[in-house]
Amino acid sequence: MADYLLFRLYGPMAAWGDTAVGEFRPSHGHPTRTGVLGLVAAALGITRDNEAQLLALDRGCRIAVRLDAPGELLRDYHTTQVPPQQRKGRHYTRRDELNADKLHTILSQRDYRTDTAASIALSLGTDAKISLDRIKHALQRPALPLYLGRKSCPLALPLAPEIIIADSLSSAFAAYPDSLAQLNEITQESRAYGDGLPRPDLIRFFWEESEPTPGMQTEMIYPRRDCLRSRRRWQFDPRNECYAAQPVKEDNS
Repeated sequence: MADYLLFRLYGPMAAWGDTAVGEFRPSHGHPTRTGVLGLVAAALGITRDNEAQLLALDRGCRIAVRLDAPGELLRDYHTTQVPPQQRKGRHYTRRDELNADKLHTILSQRDYRTDTAASIALSLGTDAKISLDRIKHALQRPALPLYLGRKSCPLALPLAPEIIIADSLSSAFAAYPDSLAQLNEITQESRAYGDGLPRPDLIRFFWEESEPTPGMQTEMIYPRRDCLRSRRRWQFDPRNECYAAQPVKEDNS
């Protein structure tokens, strides 16, 4: 038996960053390890410049995702006015930048996922320096603002963290209501004027290769580069992510 901390992530928009080259800023279709651990770090009050604590959190935690609703892709064509780069002088605020005599425009395309809902299972390794109880309390009363990948993507529902003791990751997920069911229950009155989020045909699961008892047969393995090596230098190590899908059970009630 093992302890798992389950919580949900839902928002009108989310951005789970992928490898970005040039002006294109793609997004994964599900919450990423770095995105989830960044949210947990913010809840704990760990700032981006505290590399020691960020490394300890990364080394001590395993992340798994149940994608309850994949949502849809939204691509934003983004324009930003910036001053030309100068070796002398520095702009300390956005106002300073806009007060420059000449402004240039930089372009980017940024991907988002709309109406995506996921359940997260967090477990601890043997070298973890934090407890699930402390993380649960932080998610209930976060020290810093939480968002889904980008600051423009706030949470739309409470995280509802719950510690579940189970013999496998699959059993832990089965004991936690899926985010879509919780969302449709909360919005029951407003849905008198329209349907809730559509339920997908398949529920997709993603977990780390180091998970000792997944309780599911791996269907695919994806290479990822998101194990933190240095937050200050923005360096990450590779890992493998396992994938499986299960058909949605029919509700005969």
